[in-house]
Amino acid sequence: MSTYGRAAEESAFVRTYAVTRGRTKPRHLLALETVLEAGQGRPGPAQAEECEEILALCRERRRSVVELAGRLGRPVTAVKVLVSDLLDADALVVPLTQSSADTGAGSGPSTQLLAAVSAGLKRKWPDAVAYPQAG
Repeated sequence: MSTYGRAAEESAFVRTYAVTRGRTKPRHLLALETVLEAGQGRPGPAQAEECEEILALCRERRRSVVELAGRLGRPVTAVKVLVSDLLDADALVVPLTQSSADTGAGSGPSTQLLAAVSAGLKRKWPDAVAYPQAG
């Protein structure tokens, strides 16, 4: 790796460390597919500029944690820490969807998620042997 590449990598690491104030664990349990939307609260004055970017993206439409990380170009762990801060300030909320309200949050993955995973697996391994359907 060139000196320039190494310096750029170290700079990105230091910036991520500074953005999260050295924290590596979020206070909230957040999955990659956790969906967020803007809430009524406001972030604190000492929040990182990435928090404003997260809020702007979530004001446009609901976003998942992994989508926010991709849009910001930051590691998912760092984004989870920032999202946790915004959840604490009520600047972000995890919306309850009709399916989670009906089935009880945390009762398992949604049918849509399972269908998407199944389709992805079939595309990746089209010749794989499928298990027989129950019923």
